Amino acid sequence: MQPWKTLSRRTILNHSKYLAVEEHAVELPDGRVIPDWPWIITPDYVNVAAMDSDGRFLVFRQNKYGIDGTSFAPVGGYLEPGEDPLAAARRELLEETGYAADDWIDLGHYVVGGNRGIATGYLYLARVARRVAEPDADDLEEMELLLLSRDEVETALKAGEFKVLSWATAMALALLRV
Repeated sequence: MQPWKTLSRRTILNHSKYLAVEEHAVELPDGRVIPDWPWIITPDYVNVAAMDSDGRFLVFRQNKYGIDGTSFAPVGGYLEPGEDPLAAARRELLEETGYAADDWIDLGHYVVGGNRGIATGYLYLARVARRVAEPDADDLEEMELLLLSRDEVETALKAGEFKVLSWATAMALALLRV
């Protein structure tokens, strides 16, 4: 199998550091050219399934503008330009919860949109997290930090209470590792 080739690209929307849209001309392996392939660029991000020393998961109950109702969510946030994903995961855990952990497991990284780019999500499991500071999150949403047992996380996953795909994926992959 041969990859598609990018022949050219032009920015058609540069909204902010959070969203750009490009139009690519791409050549398919059979030689056909698609002159107007849309490509979306948003920052890469991390999601962290964090557990304390008692095996409880640190989970937020929160609302997001793009979600109907309340959702459970793991720790997460955007990478800063040039930031290492694990460093971003450590930073987000500390900022959002006031917790730190020394035991980190890489759960993989995944492209959000296979045909449109969008971003790469880096997923981690932080074990034996401990409170070291007060949270200092700059999130726009109200968040309530909960400590959930493994059974409660499994029940919430089965009930669809993690309403964003990357959140559900991070938590499900973490459950496979503990």
